[in-house]
Amino acid sequence: METIVELRAAKIPLIGFVAIHYWYVVIRGNQQDRWEIWQKPGLSPVSWGHLHKNLMPYTNGVGNGDSWLETSWTKELGNSLAKTIENSPITYPYNYCYRYFPGPNSNTYVKWILNQTNFDYRLSIKAIGQYY
Repeated sequence: METIVELRAAKIPLIGFVAIHYWYVVIRGNQQDRWEIWQKPGLSPVSWGHLHKNLMPYTNGVGNGDSWLETSWTKELGNSLAKTIENSPITYPYNYCYRYFPGPNSNTYVKWILNQTNFDYRLSIKAIGQYY
């Protein structure tokens, strides 16, 4: 079964003109799992501090309009990203720490996953916290 990893984004409420929220979706067959860091811990049935799996439907925005598909990966890179994402509950160093600025936040997580797979995808300048 092919694995697809999507990178999705949405404008943040009130400050969407300068900041966006990124997350990953791991897709295998009919199963879509949304992985993201959220400002409040433990909100979904499956969470590790601020790291949530399926907090919301995978295409939902975060309160300032719809989300959009930034890009997606398949084949070897998709598999590598999926493995890193699915291992992040035990490997991501900031599951229990969250700060809007300068981070760590949702964009710190997304960039950390990319760095762990040695893939240099350029996030938007509006991805506040990506360089934490």
